[in-house]
Amino acid sequence: MAVRNRDGRSESRVALVRRARKINRLLAELYPDAHCELDFADPLELIVAVILSAQCTDVRVNQVTPALFARYKSAEDYASAERIELEELIRPTGFYRNKATSILGLGRELCDRFGGEVPGRLEDLVTLPGVGRKTANVVLGNAFGVPGLTVDTHFGRLVRRFGWTELEDPVKVEHAIGELFPKSDWTMLSHRLIFHGRRVCHSRRPACGACPLAALCPSHGIGELDPVKAEALLRPASAREAAALAEVRKRQAEEKVQVAAERRARAEVGHS
Repeated sequence: MAVRNRDGRSESRVALVRRARKINRLLAELYPDAHCELDFADPLELIVAVILSAQCTDVRVNQVTPALFARYKSAEDYASAERIELEELIRPTGFYRNKATSILGLGRELCDRFGGEVPGRLEDLVTLPGVGRKTANVVLGNAFGVPGLTVDTHFGRLVRRFGWTELEDPVKVEHAIGELFPKSDWTMLSHRLIFHGRRVCHSRRPACGACPLAALCPSHGIGELDPVKAEALLRPASAREAAALAEVRKRQAEEKVQVAAERRARAEVGHS
């Protein structure tokens, strides 16, 4: 089935798959260290951290969890926790009463139904308090090595900007994007899209003029196009990320110069 790019041009299913996978390869170059940015040591710590990350930055969650994880080391600890103490520890993450309810319920359910262990199956995880498909896929992909797509706000925004889907419902988005890539790519694709959304393709002011994906993105131009201003919007999280971004952009600039030179050479031959 043919789909339409933002400029109105038709794109076949085969072309869409090729473009999507090319974008993923570029993202892999840009973010060689892409990973879950929540700090955790085991599945229980991860599932609690993901619950806390709702409407909160990973940075803030990582500031809270050291004390939390030192106090509560098992599902049994969470199941028997004093609500007031738990709420005070997680208060900085926001919505702390609702999150405390989820975490207390999570501890009890894990003890009652799963022997105090976090299950490694999607169908089990989504039955736990505070756990939807997004949280379940984060846990499966990063704690159990089971491929999954994490459809958060960054993921959804980017796949729509890339023209991979027009769907809004997270579950439908998950299935639509899953069909474009091998299952083995799902977890790392999620990390790379989230990294790019946080560092380059921002919600309100994407750095289009400095984005290495510009030639492959039908939404190029919705953000800042001036290269200098766009570069100021970039938010690489490490020196290695900054170097990778600079290297890819340098290579692309050199390729443009080479293509232009080849075109001039062909034109000169045609006029001779």
